[in-house]
Order: sequence, then structure tokens, then C-alpha cells
Amino acid sequence: MTSAVPTRDRPDACPGALQTHAAADGALARVRVPGGTLTAVQLRTLAAAARELGDGHLELTSRGNLQLRGLAAGAEASLGDRLAGAGLLPSATHERVRNVLASTLSGRAPGGHLDVRPEVRALDAGLRADPALAELPGRFLATLDDGRGDVAGLGGDVGLLALTPGTVALLLGGADSGLRARPEAAVALALDAARAFLAERAAQGGTAWRLAELTEGPARVAARLSQGRSGHFCPVDVPPAPGTGPVGAVTQLDGRTALVGVLRLGRLSAGQAELLARLTDEVQLTPWRSVVVPDLTEDTVDDAAVDLHRTGVVFDEASPWALVTTCAGRPGCARSLADVRADVTTAIATGTLPAGVRQHWAGCERRCGRPRGEVVDVVATPAGYRIEKG
Repeated sequence: MTSAVPTRDRPDACPGALQTHAAADGALARVRVPGGTLTAVQLRTLAAAARELGDGHLELTSRGNLQLRGLAAGAEASLGDRLAGAGLLPSATHERVRNVLASTLSGRAPGGHLDVRPEVRALDAGLRADPALAELPGRFLATLDDGRGDVAGLGGDVGLLALTPGTVALLLGGADSGLRARPEAAVALALDAARAFLAERAAQGGTAWRLAELTEGPARVAARLSQGRSGHFCPVDVPPAPGTGPVGAVTQLDGRTALVGVLRLGRLSAGQAELLARLTDEVQLTPWRSVVVPDLTEDTVDDAAVDLHRTGVVFDEASPWALVTTCAGRPGCARSLADVRADVTTAIATGTLPAGVRQHWAGCERRCGRPRGEVVDVVATPAGYRIEKG
């Protein structure tokens, strides 16, 4: 039987802000945003970079990061300087390994056991402080779930899941390892797990990009971590990842309101980014390609919702825009057989989009950008689109 786990014969080539990918429409840069949190200053910096160096848009990824497309040759230097000045490039050596997903609205909205925002900052700082962790692959993912179960099931290589306000489970390869820590020691355990992944990868003599690609990866990494540690418990089930995140108005613990809006096909225009920067001091990007505008007072929330809606931000969870994702398609990708974004837009406008189901439109069989979970695939072929139920 052929294994479904890929065998890697080269290091991963995931793009970063400094190491870009050559696409058909120019260079593509990816900016890591740990926990999805961006300040107003950072939003303005990104908007200016998108307008002046790229195609005028920012693309949200399924890891809560951002991409800039259409960069001219040599734009990396200017982009790097801008990002560094805004605190978005705190380490040139570690910038590709800072894939950190955090629970949406953690510490602000009900549903979690603890606020993971401090853990995001501590984990990011810990990653950057260890020279050895610069060797983590660009696809290595950490998830920090406050107990509400929204990101624990997204397939992180290393994850933390709050079980109670005082107990955090270590996840490896998306499953509970049985190892536990107090909240104040959880980040150190996650960093040790990342180091154990690198040690096990070296021992197996491979170039695996993900923990699950190692032979018995989660078990062997857990065994390395268990040496000299007490407190190994019977593993619990990890909550499955939700198909979509929250959409609309969410009442915060402090009585203020957070607006969660879906960005059509995950694209944020420079103008939209500047509007967000005017509305709030901080936003959170989500793995469902939506954006959270928190801390709105009663006298500002309605105007903010109207202003964002006018730019195309979607606040209706039943909207077809909340159910569909796409790859880049033509003209950005030379492999694509169709302009999938234009075709999806036409399908929604004409009411011909498959109704009521999550779906991913792809320009070729690679199906780049496909979200996890049950998704209907709409795949371009030389003869038109083929629909496959996931």
C-alpha cells in the first residue's frame, strides 16, 4: 500500500517577506502575523506597501497570515524595510517559521478558559530567541486554543489546548499527546516540542516539512519530551475544526462589540485596510479569511458596520461569500486553467453558485488554498469545471 504521507527530497520553499515566490503576475511575499493580530500602524504600512509595491491588495491565508502579490523584481528590499519599521519583520532569520494561529477573540469573548494573547507573544518571542528554531520548515504550524475549540483541530504540528483555566494540553500533529502543563509553563513545553521535532527529523535523516511526515512523528516527539517529565495523562479528543468561524456582531466580555466580517475571496484592498486602521487600534485576522474589529462602543459599532459593508465586507453568515474559497487562478498562476476568482464572482452574481455548501474553486488539480474539512471541490479542467464532493 502506498503511504499518503509525502516523502520530501528537498527543503520547503514557502515564501516569506524576504524570500519571495515567482508567480505569473510578479513576486509573491508572505508576511507572518502571529495570532493574526495587526495594529492600526501595521495596517497602514501594509496598505501602502500593497498599493506602491504590489497589486493593491492583501490576501489572507488559512493560517491568518498575509500575502502581497504582483511585486516587481527587487521590491523585497523596500518591503523588508517597511515591514521591519512597523514591527512586522522582527527577525530576518526566523520570519518564515512564525506560523502561529490563536483562538478568535480570545480574552475578549466568552467561550475560552484563558486568554492566549500573552502566550502568542511569548511563543513568538521564544521562536525568535532560539537560533536553532530558524531551521523549522516554513510550513510548520503552531496553534494556541483557549478551550473554545476553534483552532485546535486545524492540523497544527505543535499546539496548546486549554482544558481548564489551570491545565493546558500539548497537541502534536493535531492530537493530544497526553502531556500537560500549567498555563505559565505551556509555551516552554511547546518550544521544547518544536526542538524535539527538529531532533527527531535529524535522527530520521529526512527533510520532513510537517511533524506527521516523520515516521511515528507524534509518538516519538512525545517520547522525547516525556523523558524526565511527570504528568502524562490519558489523551482526550481534540475538537474538530469548525468549517467557518464567527460572522457578524459579537458581544465582548466587557460589554463592547466586536465585528467579524468575511473578506470576499480573502482579499483585503489597500483602501479597506486603511479604513480598518481608522476604525480601531487593533484587528485580528482569522483562518477563515475574515477580520475581527474589536472593542467597538455602542455609539460607533453601527457606523463601523455600515462603512465596512459599503466596501464589500460581509457580515451575513448565510452569504455565499462566506462559503467559498479559491486559489489564485489566472492571471496570477501560470498553472491555472481558469480565472477562478472572476468565475466565482459571476456565479454568485447570477445565482449559479452551488448553494448552501462550503466549496473551493481551483484552477488545477493541485487545489492550492483548499481549507480543511468537508468541502466541495470545483476544479477547472480543459473542458470546464468538474465538481467533486469532499
